[in-house]
Amino acid sequence: MSVEILDGATIVNFLEDEEALSVSVLNRFTHLDTDNDGLLSYAEMLKELQSLRVLETHFGIDVEPDPDELARVYEALFLQFDHNLNGTIDLEEFNKETKQMMLAMADGLGFLPVQMVLEEDSILKKAVERESNKVSA
Repeated sequence: MSVEILDGATIVNFLEDEEALSVSVLNRFTHLDTDNDGLLSYAEMLKELQSLRVLETHFGIDVEPDPDELARVYEALFLQFDHNLNGTIDLEEFNKETKQMMLAMADGLGFLPVQMVLEEDSILKKAVERESNKVSA
C-alpha cells in the first residue's frame, strides 16, 4: 500500500486511455478468477469486496460490523456487477461496472486533490502511476 494524491481528473484521464484501462481491468479480472474459468463467482468476487472494507471502518476507526448487514451489502455489490443476473460476472460486465464505479469516484472527488491509501495492484494506483509518468516525461 502507498499514500497517493489524486483527484477526479486523474481517474477520468485514465478512463479515457482505453488501452491502459483495458489492460488494468483484464489483469484485475484474471487475478480474481482463481479457477481460470473466465467468470467470477460470488466466492471469487467476495475477496475483492471484502478488501474494500465497506462497513468495517468509521472515520478511520475499525468497528465491528453486523455480519448480516455486511452479507447484504456484499450481495448487493455483486448484483451490481452481475448485469444479466446469471450468478457470475464475465469480463464485459466487470469492465463496464468498473468504469461506472470509477466515474462515480471521479465525480465524488471533483478536482480538489486528496490523499488516499491505495493497494499496489489496484486500478486507482495504475491511474496515479500513469499520470505521474505523463508528468515526468
